[in-house]
Amino acid sequence: MTFDPMLVLALASGLVVSAACGLRAFLPLLVVGLAGRLGWIELKDGMHWLETTPALVCFGAATVIEIAGDKIPIVDHVLDTIGTVVRPVAAWIAGIAVLTHWGAPWAQIAGVVFGGGALAVHALKAKTRLGSTALTLGHANPAISSAEDATTLGLLALAILAPLIALAIVIGLVVVLVRRRRPRAPATA
Repeated sequence: MTFDPMLVLALASGLVVSAACGLRAFLPLLVVGLAGRLGWIELKDGMHWLETTPALVCFGAATVIEIAGDKIPIVDHVLDTIGTVVRPVAAWIAGIAVLTHWGAPWAQIAGVVFGGGALAVHALKAKTRLGSTALTLGHANPAISSAEDATTLGLLALAILAPLIALAIVIGLVVVLVRRRRPRAPATA
């Protein structure tokens, strides 16, 4: 058995794309479909429907609605509620699509893990948004949403162009967030 670096690159790309799905459900599907259509990435057999015109039009419209709606307090919470189901499914689809050389059942198993990762990112995002709404009465939510848009686009660009760098950034963000969430030990005199 020989080591295939393409498997590692595909896994890194899939992990990052699925993490991006935790922030935005449809933008990652749109970007993966466009990248496949433009020949920037190869999509897994059976996933070429992502690059068809009807799929791209649907993902484009859904992306505009999701991004615009996420800027409106209260609507953003409704989208987060819907996203609890939609984002893991989007991560599963987008993640499997980039696992080009992964055979069954490994790609499907990875897709399920990707969906779980997207759900974790989504839960953190939704909790942050609830806190923002409570502290600022929703006034900070559009700015937070714009930062999420930029983060999602940046992660997706790196997932396609430099998957290992993108994965390192995602791992770094997770480490920072986990460290911030740990309870601090009381100071002793």
